[in-house]
Amino acid sequence: MTDGAKENGAERRTLWIVLILNAVISAAFFIVGLTGDSSALIANGVDNLSDAAVYALSLVALSRGQAWKTRAAAVSGIMLLVFSVGILLDVGRRYIYGSEPIGSNMMIMSAIAAFVNYICLRLLQKLERPDVNLRAATTFSFNDFISNGGILIAGALVIWLGTNWPDLLVGFATAAIAIKGGIEILRDARNQTGKNPEKNS
Repeated sequence: MTDGAKENGAERRTLWIVLILNAVISAAFFIVGLTGDSSALIANGVDNLSDAAVYALSLVALSRGQAWKTRAAAVSGIMLLVFSVGILLDVGRRYIYGSEPIGSNMMIMSAIAAFVNYICLRLLQKLERPDVNLRAATTFSFNDFISNGGILIAGALVIWLGTNWPDLLVGFATAAIAIKGGIEILRDARNQTGKNPEKNS
């Protein structure tokens, strides 16, 4: 087996693992977020669901050329931007109509998700010579890990202060992080296209 084949196999296995983990944690976020009336948890559920979709796209891209990989990364960035708009709308709705998030649910769920996302991040960082698509996947996992820390703090503040604004603040911050990540991924994809114009035609 050639080095390229081994590397491709390692990337495929890693993407399958992080895809499954993100799909499972996304379902958990939705269930706990809906039952606990938490914008932050639902935001991260949507985030992880979009991550799982992007990892599936990345798996398809592995067997395609550089042009396909670059386009897949661009789609990843666009998905992040679209997702962030939806989260901002949900935060605005909860700000206007009110919500009663359960702080303990937020803290427990964020701790579990942080552990899962840390595993995903470490697996992706171990890959050698990641292409633009895998760099996008790493950005997703890093954003998720940071967001989980915010939810943990917000959950503690919800319990302490008895108000919903920490939950809304983290939901808003999650959207802001997603916007930043989406822009970085699109910039990376554009730069990749510029470096290899003949391969991306």
